[in-house]
Amino acid sequence: QVQLVESGGGSVQAGGSLRLSCAASIYTYSIYCMAWFRQTPGKEREGVAAITTSGGRTYYATSVKGRFTISQDNAKNTVYLQMNSLKPEDTAMYYCAADDVACNLDLIFDHWGQGTQVTVSS
Repeated sequence: QVQLVESGGGSVQAGGSLRLSCAASIYTYSIYCMAWFRQTPGKEREGVAAITTSGGRTYYATSVKGRFTISQDNAKNTVYLQMNSLKPEDTAMYYCAADDVACNLDLIFDHWGQGTQVTVSS
């Protein structure tokens, strides 16, 4: 069972930046894909960004493209989400996720973290 622990959430004003981290309990090379999702109360969970651990291919939701960057440090078994030019609509609980065989933000991933809250004020 993969354990994922997120950190880095917090409160920031619009236009600011935050970097989220997700530490995995196993070698990330043994996972096919790492991703970030987000969810606000009353809304469906949204896939934000994903990265294949071998090859580093990245995928982004249209709403964050050009503002968010997903990256990884396989030596630390950690994935990051750099969030710039934050908007109030980015406010959500952000979850780290991992999948063993696919890298599709429209699918349900195999493993999930507990989440970290991001709040953007106007």
